[in-house]
Amino acid sequence: MRILLDACVPRGLRNSLSGHEVRTAPEMSWGDLDNGALLDAMGGEFDALVTVDKRLPQQQDIKNRPFGVVVLRARSNRLSDMLPLVPGLQAALSTLKPGVVNEVAG
Repeated sequence: MRILLDACVPRGLRNSLSGHEVRTAPEMSWGDLDNGALLDAMGGEFDALVTVDKRLPQQQDIKNRPFGVVVLRARSNRLSDMLPLVPGLQAALSTLKPGVVNEVAG
């Protein structure tokens, strides 16, 4: 699966997603894009967006996008707070469908 980590997600999380092609928004030069422009840029490039932006599903129409979104809900976006969510993230990614938003909470 081709996964994009939003700019707000620690890039070290990629090390916990072996078996996937993981890039970060800053690596793609998309770190400064607002949510709508980021989602538009992703089309056809990625299968999933991983973010901590819990408002994204309410602010953007995801259902017609060719990828799914996983929203991580942790105490903070520090890697140490994100790592306990990895099993749930991996499970969410394994069943993620285009146009769907899954939440993983800690």
